[in-house]
Amino acid sequence: MGIAADISVIVVAGLIGGLIAQRLRQPLVIGYILAGVAVGPYTGAVTVSNVHDIELLAEIGVALLLFALGLEFSLKELRPVRAIALIGTPIQMALTMLVGVGIGQWLGWNWTSSVWFGAAISLSSTMVTLKTLISQGRMGTLSSRVMIGMLIVQDLAIVPLMIILPQLSDLQTGLPQLAWAALRAVVFLAVMLLIGTRVIPQLMRMVSRWNSRELFLLTVVALGLGIGYATYLVGLSFAFGAFV
Repeated sequence: MGIAADISVIVVAGLIGGLIAQRLRQPLVIGYILAGVAVGPYTGAVTVSNVHDIELLAEIGVALLLFALGLEFSLKELRPVRAIALIGTPIQMALTMLVGVGIGQWLGWNWTSSVWFGAAISLSSTMVTLKTLISQGRMGTLSSRVMIGMLIVQDLAIVPLMIILPQLSDLQTGLPQLAWAALRAVVFLAVMLLIGTRVIPQLMRMVSRWNSRELFLLTVVALGLGIGYATYLVGLSFAFGAFV
């Protein structure tokens, strides 16, 4: 099948999964995820053939979705919950990792595999969480601000995790890389804060004065994907950059 056929299969499967989830009074995103599993390359049924191309399109789609959500969200809303996010998230991740390590040891895995498993289950999906909050009408509530703050801290924690975990056998070798990654993340967020408060508002006002919807839309999409790609270049998540 070509890419057009793959997209058709995915859309139809997503519709069926969404209808089933709606019928069972479950979040639509659960139906979408199960539909994706069903048409994935490992089920042996009607599946997509151009997996790599679909993954690229999915990554762009997630970035655009999170960019749209980020337009409706202000980092100022996180100030009242910053202490919870900065302190609670490391505690949550540490406790969840301990549980994961314990499960891995109980299953007879070695320490490295157990730690990897613990790290994997300690992180949440930003897209799934935000989509669920929107579908339940909880965006803007205190609980949603706490969860979004924790999601941002988790996304930032991915960088040191991806450096530390491969270096479990020799942490001293990975410490300089960890420090460099942390510095890049801090500098990037500072630059994004400056651009977001100084440059982008002026750019959008200038474009809006031209009264061109096409140019305005193109500018918005370019900003979302461009900032996402810049985030990817410094070692952070492409989708996370689009959201920020």
